Amino acid sequence: MKKFLFVVLAVFTLLIITACSATIENSNKAANKQSAASESPKMLRGPNITLVAEKGTQKLSNGITVPVWTFNGSAPGPVIRVEKGQRVRVTLKNELPAPVSIHWHGYPVPNKMDGVPGVTQNAVAPGKSFTYAFVADKAGTYWYHSHQNSVNQVDRGLYGAFIVEDPEEKYDKDYTLMLDEWVTDQNQINSQIKAMTGAQNKNSGDSGMGSMSGMDMGGSDQGSSSSGSSNGMNMGNMGNSSSDGGNNNDMDMPGNMMADNMSMYDLYTINGKSASLVKPLTVRKGDKVRLRFINAGYLPHKIHIHGHNIKVIATDGQPINNPRAVKNQVISIAPGERYDVSFTADNPGKWYIEDHGTAKGTDGMKALIDYEGSKATTDQPNAGTQLPTINFADYGSETKPEFTLNQKYDVTYTMNLNAGMNNNGMIYTINGKTFPKTDPIKVKTGDRVKVRLVNRDHMNNHPMHLHGHFFQVLSKNGKPVTGSPIYKDTLNVKPGETYEVAFLADNPGNWLFHCHDLHHANAGMITEVQYKDSHSSYVPNSSSNNKPE
Repeated sequence: MKKFLFVVLAVFTLLIITACSATIENSNKAANKQSAASESPKMLRGPNITLVAEKGTQKLSNGITVPVWTFNGSAPGPVIRVEKGQRVRVTLKNELPAPVSIHWHGYPVPNKMDGVPGVTQNAVAPGKSFTYAFVADKAGTYWYHSHQNSVNQVDRGLYGAFIVEDPEEKYDKDYTLMLDEWVTDQNQINSQIKAMTGAQNKNSGDSGMGSMSGMDMGGSDQGSSSSGSSNGMNMGNMGNSSSDGGNNNDMDMPGNMMADNMSMYDLYTINGKSASLVKPLTVRKGDKVRLRFINAGYLPHKIHIHGHNIKVIATDGQPINNPRAVKNQVISIAPGERYDVSFTADNPGKWYIEDHGTAKGTDGMKALIDYEGSKATTDQPNAGTQLPTINFADYGSETKPEFTLNQKYDVTYTMNLNAGMNNNGMIYTINGKTFPKTDPIKVKTGDRVKVRLVNRDHMNNHPMHLHGHFFQVLSKNGKPVTGSPIYKDTLNVKPGETYEVAFLADNPGNWLFHCHDLHHANAGMITEVQYKDSHSSYVPNSSSNNKPE
């Protein structure tokens, strides 16, 4: 009997130990799963996606945690990856206390899917949903973000990467790096959240122009990331072209008002983390690596990839013909732009990717290329070192372009970009007007359109973004672009610069053409491309509080 009791007790003890071990193991698995889930950005694969807009908090760096507005609990939201040719369905569920939307930045979706409140849809109200559906037939690197009160909502984290994969492109490692700047001052954050949720959010008919949404923009120092007035696309020194119609300067603003004071952005991030919290990019020797850089912020960043010969294979999702390898040159990435880089992992060690800037917070915008098995970091940051910027005016090899400077165009338009003041403060103008009073670019389907972009604002960059289309960069300051034809949807126009770009009117609807320093768009620098032979059935709802910027 005693032996029997001893055996029972031993078995019972063994069962308890096994159960406890299993519980501990499961707890560790759950903890690991939670840790992985909290990493930013997560990844979702198409074609059917759900994005939930919701409030949260996020640790940006050691000792700094801020309130954020998120898609699926993180800022940036998930990286959405779909295969070329898939029909994509993304359902937005709004659990925030303010209306939101999703714009597919750079991707030429059908007009009704473009996500611009008051132009293509009503903003999605709290507690409501909206499904975006389109065919992803153009491979490349794009991104998504709210276009409702976007100067604030994007600033607080409502954005993410959208990648359309080409099955013929093979890489061993494929990393997405979203660049951003953050305000950490609690008073500024509170003011911003109040602007998103308070009475300012209601449509007053002027799209909130002149309001900086609670942010102090009144300084005289650009204070930007890498370079103040750094160019987003270093196209070389080039000149002007002829003027044309569509230039109605009824309010000519002096171009020397003041530069934006962007020093309020005091912490810079990659994928929502700064400095040591940025997740290393692990590679093995011999890997073919692709890096997708997306600037979701409002400042240009000069990105240097240490230790490797790199090729810039695409800009704004569009391939560059026969790119050449370069080393120890920086890529200047303006707000809204994307650049894809490839390299072979042939130099084992730990190597920095960093922003070559000097402003406060810049040192947080760095990541490590970490070879498996490598030991301590021997590479050193050198953000203050002067390095040449890759010049895309003559990068890659020539091939037959879609457009040329001297061909016939159906529509021409000059866009004079400037700054001024009104009773509300700073305004940013196109041909002397602020949106919605700016003169639209009127086209019909099939038109070939040439636009001349002239920055008469002597203090500020204007990264101009066209919805629904790609344009070809023809010239800068009168000199033709050579090398590979360059196709983009966002182009940074520095003070005093003039560009000519051209696009085919092949996507009917009403499309914004605006500055992607969203402070400037919020203060008026928006116009539209309007198709005369297309009529939308959409009628804005005055109760939807639509605020396209």
